[in-house]
Amino acid sequence: MEAKKRMDELVELLNEAGYRYYVLDDPTMEDYEYDRLLRELEDLEKAYPLFCRDDSPTRRVGGEALSQFRKYTHTVPLMSLQDVFSLEELNDFLEKTLKQYPDSRFSVEPKIDGLSVALEYENGVFVRGATRGDGITGEDVTENLKTIRSVPMTLENAPSRLIVRGEVFMPKKSFARLNAQQEEEGKPLFANPRNAAAGSLRQLDPKITAKRGLDILVFNVQFAHGLEFSNHAESLEYLRQRKFKVIPSRILQSISQINEEILAIHENRGDLSCDIDGAVVKVDDFAQRETMGTTAKFPRWAVAYKYPPEIKETVVEDIVVQVGRTGVLTPKAVVRPVRLAGTTVTNATLHNQDFISQRDIRIGDTVHIRKAGEIIPEILDVVQDKRPENTVPYLLPRQCPVCGAAVERDADGAFLRCTGAECPAQLSRNISHFVSRDAMDIDGLGSSLVEALIEKGLLRSAADLYYLNVEDLKSLWQKGSTAAEKLYAAIESSKKNDLSRLIYALGIRQVGAKTGKTLASHFGSMDALMAADPAALTQVPDIGEVTAQSIAQWFAAPQSRHFVERLRQAGVNFESTRDLSDTRFAGMTFVLTGALSSFTREEATEKIELFGGKVSGSVSKKTTYVVAGENAGSKERKARELGIPLLTEADFLNMLN
Repeated sequence: MEAKKRMDELVELLNEAGYRYYVLDDPTMEDYEYDRLLRELEDLEKAYPLFCRDDSPTRRVGGEALSQFRKYTHTVPLMSLQDVFSLEELNDFLEKTLKQYPDSRFSVEPKIDGLSVALEYENGVFVRGATRGDGITGEDVTENLKTIRSVPMTLENAPSRLIVRGEVFMPKKSFARLNAQQEEEGKPLFANPRNAAAGSLRQLDPKITAKRGLDILVFNVQFAHGLEFSNHAESLEYLRQRKFKVIPSRILQSISQINEEILAIHENRGDLSCDIDGAVVKVDDFAQRETMGTTAKFPRWAVAYKYPPEIKETVVEDIVVQVGRTGVLTPKAVVRPVRLAGTTVTNATLHNQDFISQRDIRIGDTVHIRKAGEIIPEILDVVQDKRPENTVPYLLPRQCPVCGAAVERDADGAFLRCTGAECPAQLSRNISHFVSRDAMDIDGLGSSLVEALIEKGLLRSAADLYYLNVEDLKSLWQKGSTAAEKLYAAIESSKKNDLSRLIYALGIRQVGAKTGKTLASHFGSMDALMAADPAALTQVPDIGEVTAQSIAQWFAAPQSRHFVERLRQAGVNFESTRDLSDTRFAGMTFVLTGALSSFTREEATEKIELFGGKVSGSVSKKTTYVVAGENAGSKERKARELGIPLLTEADFLNMLN
């Protein structure tokens, strides 16, 4: 069948492109082309679910959330290594080994600071993966490991059973991006990449893991049915040929060479994509390893050399405040250049006002600085006896340094946030939110196009979208393309959206898509909502005092008033268009599972909410119905266990009609 043939072709093409990008770091396909082909495959899989392959790249986005992790007993124990903290201790290990085995060769590898896991394959297919745990028993995190792009789903010419060991880690870029996102959203920062990787791999919802950008380096064959290797180097080459992302390793013999390599790894650690906390030295020959044996805890044929933390003094020359995409004010210390962990540091994050006040960090202070997790420069403390005279405590500004709007503390008091609806620092994020699916749902206007329109000076707020003409949009595409006309039509069509979408699109703190629907239903118009004071807002179901204050303050701000007025002048609908008289689903809670053919999950949710019902992501005793589509999973089983009524898609359509 043509559809199956095309699906197989796309899987092979995309998997090869993914291997080149994520494992070899040698991309052969443009991101746009990859996304286009992936979308084609997703559409085909929805239309022909029976032809879906287990190794499809669409499986990398994560399946249904779990309620808990199952325990997993390792076939071969995942042992830890004996740590050594000086070259003297390391050389003692090497000298003893060479004295007993003069021809010994050693592998020297960076020690990745991550989370050790075992990956198991049956007949070349990835079937399960588990964390190390205590070395004997770990947790089954198979679905989360599938989201890591460098974990191969299938292997060529593999034995009937293969188990390999690797280290899951969060690359420096992913860690920086995650913490920047946490900081912008006013959430606690992750202390280091290892904590971030461990927390991400142990998410019960694989979709969250998929967004964290985890990676893996494989460093050992634990079990290979019918295969024997003579040494470590040979086994790594075998894994490399099976398209695993393998740990970089050098085979050396003399003590001086090994010392030099360990120092070189330390010196160049800043150039690595991941965080390391040492180097691993292992006997290369497997027969020799067998003879040397193990203790109760460690193998006698390997050690882990741990690098000492690097802390230096520098001077805070200035403190500057940046405004993030979500409006959070982030202070940074500009410091006298100092070399740390292989790179030159010129600034350090100060997180928030509480962080500055607790350490009493002032401009002109001499401070101790290190790299948290070997990545993010962080000030540990102030050298008080070196403080210059006439320094003053530092306080963050009360107005946004970018747009001048008032700043306010988050509910938890940790972060200050700009309240400006038209703040240039938040422009890209605000517009991307405004056009998103649950908001104004302007199809075809992705983040890259938003950035392009901003760069051309065509957008200074989301309201400017409704003042664009077709000629403005045509400048973004090659001559002859009809994309500009389609996008213009989508923008114009969005003017007719229900008020609930517009309320959510405004980006008011504490107001999500569900709250937007509640407010639209209660007030019926934008003008009525704008006129409501906090007391009136708290009378709305599910609206608490914090949310009410956030809504009232947003509409009271001059930038917000100006923004809303421009939307009005552009002809955007300010009235609720929903028929609220039919409440057939009032008091009912639905759970959707599996693939529906008549509409998307979002469309089904909108239908249920239109008739006064609620949609939940998990099955409980409070669930009224579970709508089970094609390939329904654990939620269907849970419904049967609890005796919750199951609806087929046809049953659900009958209820709607």
